[in-house]
Amino acid sequence: MRDFKRIFIDTSPIVYFLDGESVFHELTKKIFDDIFQCNCEILTSVVTCAEYLVVPYRDNNKTNINSFWQFIHQCDVNICHIDVKIAEKAAKIRADYRHFKAFDSMQIAAACVNGCDVFLTNDKQLRQYEEIKCITIKDWIVE
Repeated sequence: MRDFKRIFIDTSPIVYFLDGESVFHELTKKIFDDIFQCNCEILTSVVTCAEYLVVPYRDNNKTNINSFWQFIHQCDVNICHIDVKIAEKAAKIRADYRHFKAFDSMQIAAACVNGCDVFLTNDKQLRQYEEIKCITIKDWIVE
């Protein structure tokens, strides 16, 4: 369906996909089906790990912790580490887009530095960023 080769997945689509309680759950299931069919390389970063795992650790929910890691491994999701190059890129992004949060800027920077074609998020304001195609869950379904 898509000609993307490398897709960066922000935290929210993974949350919607794994937790199954959001109104976006069914949409993210369709999106991940698309991604798996096109044999794209899937990336996320350590930021996603830190963001997703907060609630399961707070609730001592070992099932959700295990589900997250199972998803990462079974779907062959590459986890990018935040290094100096990504940190500097994130700082430049925040300098240009003052309302972007630090974690969002690091996620986008990781996607850019790692040569991703698209950044899948559900944060509409991130679509303003022009160096990489940033799309929301609803954008993906419409395209």
